Amino acid sequence: MFTSNLDTTRVAIIGPGRLGTAFAYKLDRDNKRVEIYYHDAEVCKTINTDRLNPLHLTEDLANRLGSMEKVPRFSDKVRATNDLEHIVENNDLIILAITMNRLPEMLNYLKPMIDKKAGDTCLISPIKGLISDEISKELITPSQLINNSLYNLKHKYQIVCVGGPFFDVDIALGNPVCLTVAGKRRVANLVREELLKFNRKEINSYYNFDIVGVEACGALKNVVANIKGLADSLQLGDSIPGTIFARSGVEIRSLSRLMGGGFQAFHSQAGVGDMYVTVSSLASKNYRYGKFFYELYTGNPIETNLRVLEKIDGTPEGPNTVRNVHKYLEKKNMYSPLFSCAYHIFNEAGEKGAIRDLIIQACQYDKRNKEYIDALSRMMYRILPNFWYRRDKSMFD
Repeated sequence: MFTSNLDTTRVAIIGPGRLGTAFAYKLDRDNKRVEIYYHDAEVCKTINTDRLNPLHLTEDLANRLGSMEKVPRFSDKVRATNDLEHIVENNDLIILAITMNRLPEMLNYLKPMIDKKAGDTCLISPIKGLISDEISKELITPSQLINNSLYNLKHKYQIVCVGGPFFDVDIALGNPVCLTVAGKRRVANLVREELLKFNRKEINSYYNFDIVGVEACGALKNVVANIKGLADSLQLGDSIPGTIFARSGVEIRSLSRLMGGGFQAFHSQAGVGDMYVTVSSLASKNYRYGKFFYELYTGNPIETNLRVLEKIDGTPEGPNTVRNVHKYLEKKNMYSPLFSCAYHIFNEAGEKGAIRDLIIQACQYDKRNKEYIDALSRMMYRILPNFWYRRDKSMFD
């Protein structure tokens, strides 16, 4: 793929959700021509007429800025369309601003269009989710799913992952944000230099080679935010949040390594940086999900989930991610007390009073008794990354 041939003056965004809308504002300020794809023609018409997104983010921006009149409007360089074939044919850079659940279906639509396209395509994924293969139960990151689905077209596209820490509102308003860009160095640096660095007071970025590690951190920290939001409603004191943060890191590192990433990603801003803001801010959908889940808990997690989602603009990725993670943990017989705790709380019926004990059990009764990775473990992780981890149960249990 010859990245020098990519037209970086125009960008397509698939999905006018909160993040897609935020990127549209940013790219519009940078004088890019932006095309937003959405399947609903009426929504596209409204965006083109009112220069605002009628579905997402606009109300939050109005609350932040004081009134609807102060919400910025898109310029004429931004256009919405329900013609996906036009989007693919006329844009070399395509931002996939959709949820992980929608990605497989979207890839089925994109595959023949990318194949037919004369030029190359760069798929930019800010998606923060994981999916479980129904047959193998293996966890798959967005880039792995894209590469699996478009395997026969690998000469026609490249993929770049965009990691945090960032919130959509900050990108939309032009507040200072620093991103992580991961992928093959040449195309990743093209995205950094030609797409993101037009105003470094708004957005700066760092390169990371470990695309799977960055994606794993971006997805798994949402589950931690669910737990943290819930724990903050339990009045457990001011100390235990530090344990939740630190011990979650142990589990994220191990899962990232098993999925094909490395330990280093967690120690970057895409790891600890992204997790810090996601578990500590009401701007985080996943943190709010945890708080609302406890406040609205009825004993029935399905019913509670529906009530919580009514209060949140956008789709928190954490609840779906933890279900997929749980399948993986069971397959691998992997010891992961906090992620297992999250699965039980958010997916199994129970008494509200038992939630406090589940959180304490996961934090205070960890079977591991050391916090560091010793020399033997470092060597074994390198030699046998798919086998060197703590089992949940021994063969005799």
